[in-house]
Amino acid sequence: MSEEIKENAVYTTEEARNLLKISESTIKRMLKKGLIRANKVGGQYRILGKEILRIISPELEHQSGRAYMKVKDKVVDVINKW
Repeated sequence: MSEEIKENAVYTTEEARNLLKISESTIKRMLKKGLIRANKVGGQYRILGKEILRIISPELEHQSGRAYMKVKDKVVDVINKW
């Protein structure tokens, strides 16, 4: 049974992690790198539902694919210069 993600709801990192089906270390890494925007309240992160929806959107996947290809091209250029 999948839970509906409400755009204006506020989720803890544990709830977001369960919705995204990712590990604790992955969500920490995503928060640290700014891949998921969150607010810190009382020492704990709170994530808006629309931020979780943004993460799973096809547009974000397309953007990450383009970013990956840019990095790959740069790496190939550096390797080819050797």
